[in-house]
Amino acid sequence: MAVVAAAVVRDGGSALPRGFWAAARVWLEKPQVANRRLCGAAIEAEGPVRLGEGGGAAPRSAAAAGGDVGQEALERLWREVRGQLPAGRGALLLLPPPLRAWGGPELHAVLRALLPRAGPPAAPPRELVVQDAFNGTVTFLPLEEDSEGKYQIKKCNIYQIQLTHVKDDEWSISIVVSSSENWFSDGIAYPKLAWLGNELLSKLAKWSVEKKHSEFKNTLSLIPVAKYSKVYQELKEKYKEMVKVWPEVTDPEKFVYEDVAIAAYLLVLWEEERREKGLSKKQSFVDLGCGNGLLVHILSNEGHSGRGVDVRRRKIWDMYGSETHLEECTITPGDSHLFPDTDWLIGNHSDELTPWIPVIAARSSYSCCYFVLPCCFFDFHGKYRRRQSKKTQYREYLDFVSQVGFVCGFHVEEDCLRIPSTKKVCLIGKNRTYPPVQCALIDKQITQYIHNRQTCPLVAHDRRAGFNHNDASDNVCKEAGTEFPGSETETAGRIWMPGFQPREKVEQVRNCAALPRDFVDDVVLNVANLLLNATQEKSCCNTHSASMSTWNQGESLSLKEVAEHLNKETLKRLKSEYGGLQTLLKNSHQVFEVLNGRVHIRDWRKKKPSRKNKPEVKRRLSAEAFKTRLCWFFIHHPDGCSLPSESCPYAHGTEELRQSQIMKKKKHTQ
Repeated sequence: MAVVAAAVVRDGGSALPRGFWAAARVWLEKPQVANRRLCGAAIEAEGPVRLGEGGGAAPRSAAAAGGDVGQEALERLWREVRGQLPAGRGALLLLPPPLRAWGGPELHAVLRALLPRAGPPAAPPRELVVQDAFNGTVTFLPLEEDSEGKYQIKKCNIYQIQLTHVKDDEWSISIVVSSSENWFSDGIAYPKLAWLGNELLSKLAKWSVEKKHSEFKNTLSLIPVAKYSKVYQELKEKYKEMVKVWPEVTDPEKFVYEDVAIAAYLLVLWEEERREKGLSKKQSFVDLGCGNGLLVHILSNEGHSGRGVDVRRRKIWDMYGSETHLEECTITPGDSHLFPDTDWLIGNHSDELTPWIPVIAARSSYSCCYFVLPCCFFDFHGKYRRRQSKKTQYREYLDFVSQVGFVCGFHVEEDCLRIPSTKKVCLIGKNRTYPPVQCALIDKQITQYIHNRQTCPLVAHDRRAGFNHNDASDNVCKEAGTEFPGSETETAGRIWMPGFQPREKVEQVRNCAALPRDFVDDVVLNVANLLLNATQEKSCCNTHSASMSTWNQGESLSLKEVAEHLNKETLKRLKSEYGGLQTLLKNSHQVFEVLNGRVHIRDWRKKKPSRKNKPEVKRRLSAEAFKTRLCWFFIHHPDGCSLPSESCPYAHGTEELRQSQIMKKKKHTQ
């Protein structure tokens, strides 16, 4: 065996071995956390295997878990290579006696399948992973199927993670391979040696001493990963053309592939539900706040009857055809917006409707389920206000939406999606915690809970302890210190909360884009002169000032300092816009750069080179915009533009101006 790399880690006492096994377990059993960004394959554990100390029969069979790789075959393969592997250094014996039992003298093995991201093949490569806690080793044995259908170990690709005690609080984590000369790598199922030695080793060392634990579940923890990978690749191939014809101003690659991933998740989730409940008919759905409607379009095309509802119609709706049912309608939570014949309600970035979706599902029917992907933080009656400082705002809001589901009588499950977004945690309510005869009691409980959200802060919900629906009603009453209001013991009237504010049908643009052009130009010129003059004042006091040929980059000032030099009327006008002064300066990308709260004149000579893997649509937009606007520096900067005309993306004079391709398209369509 050859050592690929080793890392020395330090930690007090015997905590590090425990951390090492926890880190190894992340890589073994929860690899979507470990390797989604590290290598080209996802992994799905097919089942645990227990190998006796002498390789004897285990008390349980792995045949069911491992498909056609039976228990006897796995034991035979293990005996073939065991004598050729290094024995390790007895890391477990260095633990105090109470912790030795935690590791145990037995060998623990996991059979897992390697699923390439490009889509799982008909027979994905398999790997037997053997954890020897007594000797401090984890061995990875890749399996190959021969022409007779029997599995053999690919001996040139065996690798092992070892934990060795050095001295005192020093430990060594090393990765060794059977043969570095004969090592085979495809960068997908079989990792590269450089990846093992650099990426994986550094992650294992970090996880071994890391004290904090993730706030969130592992990615795709509620569905089979292999099935999801297959469905996702099929949908991605099927709907990839949407990126090229996307008519909205939003980033097509993000939104198309995000909705494809969400659709793949729901399709697999629903397939598993049909299997569990013995259903044959595909589930129906309503997507509340459906936005661009792509998720509705995909789910409908895949055989699920449903519709999407949003307060504003989108341009892309016209592209889907008559089979995709989308409605422009304002949803106000109340009796008039219930869906008794619908199996699932969906809230995909549903904003102000997010906390209401569990309520609407609970009151629609006993069989109605829901899926929400919270993004913006809304309460029942406006923006969500934080009540805890020990959690992140995102975690606190997820706990709030989970609590709403528990109050509504759902067993709420949490999962983490594999989507290009920072807000990727979904909450699912598909099973009830109460029998149908208690519907009236739960409905009263929901009404009281909503009422109390307006009148008093709530005690934080501990998601680890769960939420018992039997005492939920009492807890809600105690928090408010009141009995149920007589007028609210039932779902009274058409509207459940008169103060609810849905989004306006016409979206207000308050990102400084609607400000008059003259006003924006004046602010940009004033701020630029402020930064340039600050440099001149500084250079007057400096006897070693730069030569006159040096291009003036200006000084950097804080946003507060810049605001102090603007008149009150200007600041008042900017205050009515989201982000105010900072937003206006960031929008003026050609002239300014705002970093860490400080404003700089942008020096285009320092522009970062374009990424080679820049999305095609962005490359096309950059090419179309070239020389379609005048260069601000050429006109206003005392030293002119820092770039020569041929290198500047903006026009040096009207003679260089090109007509915008977007304007050409508009004229062509008129």
